[in-house]
Amino acid sequence: MKGILTKIAWGFFIVMLAMVFVTGPAWAGKKNDTLNIAFTKELETLDRYFNTAREGIVFARLVYDNLLYRDPKTFEYKPLLAKSYKWINDKTLEIVLRKGVKFHDGTELTADDVVYTLNFAANPANKVKTQRYSNWIKKVVKEGPYKVKILLKTPFPAALEFLSGANPIYPKHYYEKVGPKGFGLKPIGTGPYKLVELEPGKKIVLVKNKDYFKDSPKGQPHIGKIVWRTLPEKNTQVAELMTGSLDWIWMVPPDQAKKLATMPNIKVIAAETMRIGYLTMDAAGVTLKHGMKTDPFKKLKVRQAVNYAINREAIAKNLVGGQSKPVYSACYPTQFGCTQDVVKYKYNPAKAKKLLAEAGYPHGFTTTLYGYRNRDFAAAIVGDLAAVGIRAKLVMLKYSALREKIRAGKVQFAFLTWGSYSINDVSAITSNFFEFQQDDLARDPVVRDLLLKGDTSIDPNVRKAAYKKALQRIAAQAYWAPMFTYVSYNCFTKDLDFTPYPDAIPRFFQAKWK
Repeated sequence: MKGILTKIAWGFFIVMLAMVFVTGPAWAGKKNDTLNIAFTKELETLDRYFNTAREGIVFARLVYDNLLYRDPKTFEYKPLLAKSYKWINDKTLEIVLRKGVKFHDGTELTADDVVYTLNFAANPANKVKTQRYSNWIKKVVKEGPYKVKILLKTPFPAALEFLSGANPIYPKHYYEKVGPKGFGLKPIGTGPYKLVELEPGKKIVLVKNKDYFKDSPKGQPHIGKIVWRTLPEKNTQVAELMTGSLDWIWMVPPDQAKKLATMPNIKVIAAETMRIGYLTMDAAGVTLKHGMKTDPFKKLKVRQAVNYAINREAIAKNLVGGQSKPVYSACYPTQFGCTQDVVKYKYNPAKAKKLLAEAGYPHGFTTTLYGYRNRDFAAAIVGDLAAVGIRAKLVMLKYSALREKIRAGKVQFAFLTWGSYSINDVSAITSNFFEFQQDDLARDPVVRDLLLKGDTSIDPNVRKAAYKKALQRIAAQAYWAPMFTYVSYNCFTKDLDFTPYPDAIPRFFQAKWK
């Protein structure tokens, strides 16, 4: 029945599209110089420091600027709000700011804004969502109206990466006045676009910042207005793209993307992204301290069995599609330090059953698998687990709810994803989950110490060696079951000149009409 309904729906879409072509209206976006885009997820807040969603990163790159900019093609770090930067020593970074850069309210960016923003983010009392992206900062001090020094707690070679992606600069005078809550509803940045309208959960309207500073390595914005809508149903997004109400969507399911690619006015580009899917297990017995009576995942052989039970290759090929690949190391392959020289648990259900029996579960066991996205992927994982005797009840929650449940010690088993905020360094993923922070369900001091060594050495060879040992131990102990890389299907009108990049950050400020 579902397949029949899908065919009927697609037939209806094609009829609608044919009517559009017959009547011949201009595509609204190009005609009105308005880029109409849609995302599935509602942003909890527009304050970058208090959301962890991919959509939050996209919004931040449009509205805010960082001190540095990482070129998506060359991976070179270029001054953005900074005019120049240099290491004074392995724990001191000097930043000279550009003069004349203005926030959207017309006030000029100065050293005071940089000092305030970075010190706010680095202060644990302010409880920014992902503290490790700024907690390496000891203190930021003002050296002059347009000069600051960033003092590090320890040598941190990934500082430039984090300054280029995860730490936008806010206006001190405004943020002090309205706080995170007010800023999250009406933000002000220096970026190529500025917010002019917000309907929480429904629509965001951005207009081109005509005063955007000319030397920005981001380039000058081309399109006059961006209308960003939240449309939870992917079918609705697809229908609106086909009829011209939308100009761009992404994360389209493979089957729909392939059909869209046959449409004369739509272009589809599928690209692997830095996001990986993985299973996390309560190896440390965290949940036992919060009321749960048993935890089968404390046993190594159970965790190994889970790894062997999942057919990563089939899920990557048949469900994710495109350029998706199976993953065996707890990081994205291109990230600095992400070795592939780890134990690889190839699909072997017979071996999984044997390990379960040796662990004391000859007939398997019952558990709950939590997830927050991609129910079809999670269902395939549940099916593979059932085949070896692990009967997992699938419970889908919103991401924020699942995150808090994990941090409250109430989740033993979860299917999660992580995009590393598009930061091309192991410290943005492996270190985030295995250094005894809130999301660490392994609590392995050996792994923690190796990662800390890699995080703080300025010698790239020392870093690689430390990360390699940490990743090899994570795999050997099966703390995670890394699954596969994600693919972003970017579907958009052929009137749009748009280039997707592997970091999965749509750079609409570089897009233009053909």
